[in-house]
Amino acid sequence: MQPDDFPPGTVWLVGAGPGDPDLLTRKAIRLIERADVIFHDALVSPAILDLIPAGVERVGVGKRSGRHSKNQEEIDGLLVAAAAAAKRVVRLKGGDPALFGRSTEEIAALHIAGYPVFVCPGITAASAAAASAKISLSLRDVARDVRFVTAHSRRGAALDLDWNSLARCGSTLVFYMGRDAAAEIARGLIGAGMPADMPVMIACNVSRADEQRLTTRLDLLGLATRALANDAPTLILIGAAVMLAMPAKTRATATDSAL
Repeated sequence: MQPDDFPPGTVWLVGAGPGDPDLLTRKAIRLIERADVIFHDALVSPAILDLIPAGVERVGVGKRSGRHSKNQEEIDGLLVAAAAAAKRVVRLKGGDPALFGRSTEEIAALHIAGYPVFVCPGITAASAAAASAKISLSLRDVARDVRFVTAHSRRGAALDLDWNSLARCGSTLVFYMGRDAAAEIARGLIGAGMPADMPVMIACNVSRADEQRLTTRLDLLGLATRALANDAPTLILIGAAVMLAMPAKTRATATDSAL
């Protein structure tokens, strides 16, 4: 990155990755170090926030389920105001800004206001979870594709998903923000024909020092998630490729029906 890539009045949407600061890109670190103000999500880990230089203004604009410090319009307004004040602005987002990161709204607001905005990608939690578990999200003859799904819905509303499409075997399904919807995910997939003992991995605080992972079967997903996830950021991976993360004895009993 050249010095003139970040002039005053410019906004960068920066992917903070899943939490481990070692997984930040070199570009992300350089942008963080040159910013005048950083607006960060609640999911950005304390270890990454510790990299922000002294004297850089930091503003928490985090949105967690049921607890919004700022709504999207307010965040858009803060970004525009900071750019209008000729500041170098970093909007630091957990994971990758382009994946369930609400980046489109922020880019549009800045474009309408006439300020330049750019995106620095980050490692998404699904890739980090697979790396931690030493599995592949795709696997020849087992997982032909990978499907990223948001399990977030308006409070009290059922998930509006095509369960029949998702339940077809041959994919690895990755549900983001799936903790509260875990039981509903299991019911929807089983009701659409996915085997009840399809392998599942639940991953919390992916890539962080307190990361937790649990492998189980689909019909136990709701119970297992309640036991493990508590209030932590939670990712759910479902599919035959997840079987490789299971203990050998459990894997053997699941093989016939999951593949």
